[in-house]
Amino acid sequence: DDAKEEAIAKDRRQIEGTWQVAGLEINGNVVLEENARKLTVVNGADGTWSLWTEGKELSRGTSTFDPTTEPKELDFTPTTGDSKGQLFLGIYELGEDTRRMCFAPNGHPRPTEFEAPAGTGIICLKFERVAEE
Repeated sequence: DDAKEEAIAKDRRQIEGTWQVAGLEINGNVVLEENARKLTVVNGADGTWSLWTEGKELSRGTSTFDPTTEPKELDFTPTTGDSKGQLFLGIYELGEDTRRMCFAPNGHPRPTEFEAPAGTGIICLKFERVAEE
């Protein structure tokens, strides 16, 4: 479907670059902003990503997008790190310089809302684009 491929390409271009975590909630627990902001994600236009903290790579992997659903869907698979090979189902929302995503633990159903209630294991993140130098 050409329209879907076009929408995927558009979102991939928009998500490409470096993003700082500006908010993080895990299973109903809000992480202190100063700790959340230690995390950055670098996204490639090809769907690759890497997660960093304080100059050290924690994990990397691949992702697929479906911007034709409501909310938009994101699946990602780490290729390194503790969760290597696991499939995570998520949702996302893209702004110009901000984005949100929530995802469920491996083997759990995809979230339907941008919430991480206690007992669900869902992780929700807010990101801000890092300006290129």
